[in-house]
Amino acid sequence: MRLVHAHRRRQRATGAFAIITIVLGSLAVQFFRVQVFQSNDYVLQSRSNRLRPLPVAAPRGTIFDRNGRVLADNVPGYVVLVLRESRESTRQTLESLRPYLGLSDERIETLMGQYQRWEPLVVEIDTDFEAVSVLQERREDFPGIVIEMRPKRRYIGGSAVSHVLGYVNEITAEELAGPRFTEYEPGILIGKVGIERQYEERLQGRQGVRYLEVDALGRIVGSLAGIEEDAGDPGEDIHLTLDLELMEWIHSIFPDSLAGAVIALDPVDGGVLALYSAPTFDPNAFVNGLTPAEWAVLESDPEMPLFNRAVTGTYPPGSTWKLAAAAIAVDRGVVGPREFMPEPCNGGIFIGDDYRRCWDEEGHGYLDLAGAIANSCNVYFYQLGLRVGLDPLLEEGIRIGFAEQSGIDLPQESSGTFPEGREYWERIFGYTPQENEVLNLAIGQGPNSQTPLKMAQFYLALARDGTAPTPHLLENPDPTEDWRLPNMSRESMEVLREGMRGVASPGGTAYLGTALEHWEVLGKTGTSQNPQDTLRPHAWFAGMAGPWGEDPEIVVVALVEFGESGSGVAAPLVSKTADFFLRREHGMPLPDSIQTLGEHYNFGRPAPWAR
Repeated sequence: MRLVHAHRRRQRATGAFAIITIVLGSLAVQFFRVQVFQSNDYVLQSRSNRLRPLPVAAPRGTIFDRNGRVLADNVPGYVVLVLRESRESTRQTLESLRPYLGLSDERIETLMGQYQRWEPLVVEIDTDFEAVSVLQERREDFPGIVIEMRPKRRYIGGSAVSHVLGYVNEITAEELAGPRFTEYEPGILIGKVGIERQYEERLQGRQGVRYLEVDALGRIVGSLAGIEEDAGDPGEDIHLTLDLELMEWIHSIFPDSLAGAVIALDPVDGGVLALYSAPTFDPNAFVNGLTPAEWAVLESDPEMPLFNRAVTGTYPPGSTWKLAAAAIAVDRGVVGPREFMPEPCNGGIFIGDDYRRCWDEEGHGYLDLAGAIANSCNVYFYQLGLRVGLDPLLEEGIRIGFAEQSGIDLPQESSGTFPEGREYWERIFGYTPQENEVLNLAIGQGPNSQTPLKMAQFYLALARDGTAPTPHLLENPDPTEDWRLPNMSRESMEVLREGMRGVASPGGTAYLGTALEHWEVLGKTGTSQNPQDTLRPHAWFAGMAGPWGEDPEIVVVALVEFGESGSGVAAPLVSKTADFFLRREHGMPLPDSIQTLGEHYNFGRPAPWAR
């Protein structure tokens, strides 16, 4: 007995065949799509599960000085990284590394805060070779550990070049969020201050990448052969106007117990030969990375070694500003270069009911402009300031640029402080100024504060024809002339130089501290009020030097905080700096530490060359 008709069975068989055909066809289509159209996607996914990208650090560009000597370069350094797929395994690896790398609890927690899955975690930027050797020998005990040799920054001049070159350190989250570093990756080292910061993009180079092969548990198998690695591009080398030997010389002669700055400029193009700030720090210490405790100690140091006094610190210029007052007076025609003031200096002068003293209680008698500069006579400059007048002096001071930056290619330069008009006193001090405010301004006191670099730019103009290029550190064959003194005649300019020449001549205020055997020094001392310690004023000396009877070949400004005496402390720094530079430029034997006439007298050495 048949339960199903034969025709019905054929229909069912045909239906089943159709279903199987559709299923197999669908599978074939899917296989074709996967194998042909989406093969690259799956290969990529497979590789992504099997490969881990690892950044390849590009060496930063080398920094050279004006003579081709290396200021900063790169040496091999060892970096320890952890590459684990989970937070738990990463923490276990860090704990296992603790005895070998000296990781503290604080450091481990900091690293765990930086953990991102599949991203290499930088544990140590600069690991010593002994620790690296131990980890390499016990590699099987440390899954997920990568030891790489990366270029490490090295500063040849060390503390002598710290403020001008700056240092590198790991980029912060705040910097990554800023507009300047949008293309940077976490863990990369960047310039923090100085030249390293100013020319970061040129020095950095382009980071490369290589791939590590891992197994199913995320353990590193090795570098994958057959995958081309991108080595990146090294940073650009740059050449500076700095003189490394001169910087090291200044570092060796600056008083250990004092703070201040020394700046040397090339009168030809305004190139910065030296830019030194004391106290200093070792930029090489930052390359390895400072702990929060080490950074806190350095940042809270009362001597402020991280503070660049040359370009950031502002100080009353004292008598070094008398040259600016003299230039303004001559340009305005209120005093002739050879004119004597009507009132002689008898140790002081009455201005109305106000008696103003000169620094020399015995007085200087009648003086012309050159004599007043040579003797730094306050009485003469009080009268000169009254002749110019408060408003014209303010107008010319602003026009010359004493309220502006010098424009040097360094970050964080401070602007000078100089009143833009009488409203300055009303806004800052809450009173309407009287005409006698000009008395303090004329001698470099009052609301007038300048950086040592700004004063160096001013004296650069005095060493030239009244114009001064923008001070610059990067070699620049075509400097701009942004600073221009009033339109003074050659005769008037020579009178100012004659006054500065008198400062460093027998009978001048800084003769013993500036007299050198082979070179003529012109300059001006300055002793400026210090609100922090009225008994210990700041010491200035600003000047220039070169062969006798010829144009100056170097401009140097020195400021010493609490130095008390411009002639006794700051002037020798300027002269010794100029002597070292000029001797080397002219092929003479380099000096020992006894150079000025005062030093010859103090150490009992004969100086037959002295005038």
